Amino acid sequence: MDQSISESGKRFVGLDVGDRWSHVYVTDEQGEVVEEGRVRTTPEALRERFEGRARMRVVMEAGTHSPWMSRLLSELGHEVVVANPRQLGLISSNDSKSDRIDAELLCRLGRVDVGLLRPIEPRSARAMAARALLRSRDVAVRTRTTLINHIRGLVKASGARLPRSSTPAFAKKTQTAVPEELQSVVAPLYELLAQINQAIGDYDRAIEREGQQAWPATEIVRQVAGVGPVTALAFVACVERPERFASSRAVGSYLGMRPRRDQSGARDPQLRITKAGDPFVRRLLILSSQYILGPHGPDTDLRRFGQRLTARAGKGAKRRAVVAVARKLAVLLHRLWVTGEVYEPLRQATRSGAVEQAA
Repeated sequence: MDQSISESGKRFVGLDVGDRWSHVYVTDEQGEVVEEGRVRTTPEALRERFEGRARMRVVMEAGTHSPWMSRLLSELGHEVVVANPRQLGLISSNDSKSDRIDAELLCRLGRVDVGLLRPIEPRSARAMAARALLRSRDVAVRTRTTLINHIRGLVKASGARLPRSSTPAFAKKTQTAVPEELQSVVAPLYELLAQINQAIGDYDRAIEREGQQAWPATEIVRQVAGVGPVTALAFVACVERPERFASSRAVGSYLGMRPRRDQSGARDPQLRITKAGDPFVRRLLILSSQYILGPHGPDTDLRRFGQRLTARAGKGAKRRAVVAVARKLAVLLHRLWVTGEVYEPLRQATRSGAVEQAA
């Protein structure tokens, strides 16, 4: 079946995206197959395949290539639906899985009801650039941690120990304490650490500039103690358009910090969070939450809320409190962004005190 995609009538396209090739499956409004085949996963090949064709609904699964592919196909005049992978159990659990079958299922689901796919809004080119900067810094930081742990492990295995030190100052404070027999082995690693420290510093300055110049909302969310330039830029670039959330509370669910639910009849167990959304942003918010609840966190409504949860009896109370504070933090950041208000750390506590005095 090799009919033209540009024939009259609405066309629905399922695009199963692969790293080199993507499978195309096309039906008409009645669900009859119009075309199927493969196209290279490159801008040039997609443009050649879809440019100048009548407007179609193209459905693809969210993944590595979906941001640039969705932008390109939208520019060519097509309706693009990026499906949430969590809604595609029909594909992932299929015991006859293939590229062709996946493309067909995407196509037919998109023809029946787009809402079933819980479409994801693709990131803009600007957001992708900010994300690339943040993730590159994250890789450098994790590489530095791996090197430090490796050096400490080598020294410990030789019967010695390196002095305690902050991560940035590790090289300066510990290199002279390395046993002589290991000096030649670890010397190249200390050179790598110096280079990585320099790279992280460069990334930090670039992130600061990016937030100030391209994402002014970062200054608003950084009012909250524990939210630095990295977390602020990651959050703002992830949300990108705060108005797409009808309620600030929805941001916590969007970032996967809402508890799962498996209610049936009288049974409604307490489950773990969904962990949907961007794991990188969620991890940064968790780190901010840990600072807020830690020994150096200032007295705020968020801290008091977390302390109340921590004080409750039960296994894992501290862990649940950290997640709950992170969820509230996401809601707070979105609210500050939307309203542009000045952050009041003890706003709820002040209001509660005023009500008690009035009573």
